[in-house]
Amino acid sequence: MSTTIPSRLDEMPGQPDGAGVERSEPAGRAKRRAGAARRPRAELAEQVKTLLPDGVIDELLAGARSEEEITGPDGLLGQLTKRLVERAMEVELTDHLGYAPHQGPPGGTGNTRNGSTPKTLITEHGEVRIDTPRDRSGSFEPQIVQRRQRRFEGFDAKILALYSRGLSTRDIEAHLADIYGVKIGRDLISRVTDAVMDDARAWQTRPLDDVYPVVFLDALVLKIRDGGSVQRRACYLALAIGIDGERDVLGMWFQANEGAKFWMQVLTDLKQRGVQDILICCVDGLKGFPEAIEAVFPATTVQTCIVHLIRHSLKYVPRRQYDAVVKDLKPIYTAIDADAALVALEAFDERWGKQLPVIGQAWRDAWEYVIPFLAYEPEVRRVIYTTNAIEALNRQLRKAIKTKGSFPSEDAARKLIYLAILNAGPQWTRTRGWTKALLAFKIQFGDRLPD
Repeated sequence: MSTTIPSRLDEMPGQPDGAGVERSEPAGRAKRRAGAARRPRAELAEQVKTLLPDGVIDELLAGARSEEEITGPDGLLGQLTKRLVERAMEVELTDHLGYAPHQGPPGGTGNTRNGSTPKTLITEHGEVRIDTPRDRSGSFEPQIVQRRQRRFEGFDAKILALYSRGLSTRDIEAHLADIYGVKIGRDLISRVTDAVMDDARAWQTRPLDDVYPVVFLDALVLKIRDGGSVQRRACYLALAIGIDGERDVLGMWFQANEGAKFWMQVLTDLKQRGVQDILICCVDGLKGFPEAIEAVFPATTVQTCIVHLIRHSLKYVPRRQYDAVVKDLKPIYTAIDADAALVALEAFDERWGKQLPVIGQAWRDAWEYVIPFLAYEPEVRRVIYTTNAIEALNRQLRKAIKTKGSFPSEDAARKLIYLAILNAGPQWTRTRGWTKALLAFKIQFGDRLPD
């Protein structure tokens, strides 16, 4: 039984979205010729069902019983990939030449077919040997498998997915050999991951929104080799909640250690990339942090992370009194408003002030930056009272970097963290209860929050 193959290149899968647009994807996809288009996946899936009914599938599977016969290196899927790729390239060559196979060029002269060149293509089904058609003038440039391309669309993405989860090049090499039966050298894996740096640099300098309702700032510490020694470096991260409630990492910056002075440089960079206003900035208890924010964004409300403040307070508490102190601190940060919170703080001082004076003093020193979230309802407070949102991101990043004793360079750290951010994104993108929070921010900040 025969099937109909799409007669035009733009009906083939794997082309970029949007005519005339070249894209640089984190997966390292090769750039496509302008004018190619890709059908929506749902439409393409329906077309495949039409072209490959159950009867055709049964005929293809006739005699194939084992997994090896279907998905092995010389199995059915590999052979089907070979036929589809070669057929697609023939369609491309026909479009390029302007006449069908076994026919002469218009007018009897012009460019003609000129046999084929064998190529081994690495796919998800192992190595597939294909014959790439040629033209006599050498002007034909196939798009489904481009010149010098040795890995099929999506294979590089698998390498990057493994790398983003912290696997070393050695581990990736072994994994690909076990799963796909192909041998990929570690130098090739390094080249694939290095190709991400252009995307990472473009991401780091991309234009940003004019206004962000909430921005969380935090840093995590990495070990990076510098010359003959290993140095500790702080990786500064800014996580924002946009007006649509979607979370977005605005960038990463590296410095020898975390300090308020460098945070001012980070905020200045955000401003240069288009950020005109931040309504609320949530930070930990780093000394000088609020002043650094107010120097760049004077109108921004600074909210100290309540969780950090509680942890700082409990460091001084003996274990036998731990539960009692936790219980007495709670009325402060769950108070109905700032006045009630101050009454609760005074009550705490009356009971614990003589024994643990450092706790009450810590809350009073940060009081101006403790109370802003108390102006909102409990549902809104959850959005801004803690930096847990960015700490959750940091936990995802640490999963990727925990297998690394140290990074050989800052670029190596940037590459892995960038991929890990992309990999972690879908798990924490949407902010819960954002509609109510946005309404409260509109009432509180008025025209500073655009409609």
